[in-house]
Amino acid sequence: MTPAVFSLRRTWSIAANTLREAIRQRVVYFLVLLGLAFLLGAQYFRDLHFGSPELKFIADLGFGAIALFGSVLAVVTTAQLFLGELERQTVLTLLAKPVCRAEFVLGKFAGVAVITGGFCAGLTLVLAAVLWTRESTLMRELPEVFDRGRVVDYRHVAFAGVLQWLKLLVLSALTLLVASYARTQLFAMATGFLIGVACHMQHFAHAASARAGIPVAGLLVCLLPNFQAFDCFQTLGPSAWTVGQVARVAIYASAHVAAACALAVICFQRREL
Repeated sequence: MTPAVFSLRRTWSIAANTLREAIRQRVVYFLVLLGLAFLLGAQYFRDLHFGSPELKFIADLGFGAIALFGSVLAVVTTAQLFLGELERQTVLTLLAKPVCRAEFVLGKFAGVAVITGGFCAGLTLVLAAVLWTRESTLMRELPEVFDRGRVVDYRHVAFAGVLQWLKLLVLSALTLLVASYARTQLFAMATGFLIGVACHMQHFAHAASARAGIPVAGLLVCLLPNFQAFDCFQTLGPSAWTVGQVARVAIYASAHVAAACALAVICFQRREL
């Protein structure tokens, strides 16, 4: 049989099917509802802001919820949707058609990318609405504090939502790499979560290796993406971030996604089904 030539059309068909499968999963609805409940209830935790400005506290809490529940969504859906096809043996039927393994891997990733993108977009809009509503209330109650108008830069809120999505794409790609050779969903999920923690600690590990004078360890640490590079919500006022800076982070994320997906394709090509 002649090997199938890579086709974007078939890849998008697999992605669309992956999206339909993800929508049928209860865990997706559970995480979305949990995230919405967390965001909508954020303003009721304002008495626990520990000295931080109230709106800043709501924004930090909201994006923390998006990052936490989004990471769970990215890892779980990637592992389930990819390895579920292998466990049910439906991948054999699919690959018996003129579909190459690279299309299968990239199609699965594209489907998860759409799911995580919708998740981040929806919850970012809800968070912006919560901030707008609470800020409007404070403007009526404390007009002297807002004599110069609104203090929240909603362009910054949008930037932060985009960066959260880019981070989830990187985490999905790394989980896909693990799933490409893993035998069970549990192993892929557990490793995906550990990778997420390691990526959040990458900056500290790199600094520690530099202080210890171990350049080889620092080089190995740098192979993992630094997830702190995706956290831009530091102030409420006019954003220090520009479109160019967000674009540079997007290029950084794209490089890690491309590398992880390429390795996943290579591993899956050599895997016995």
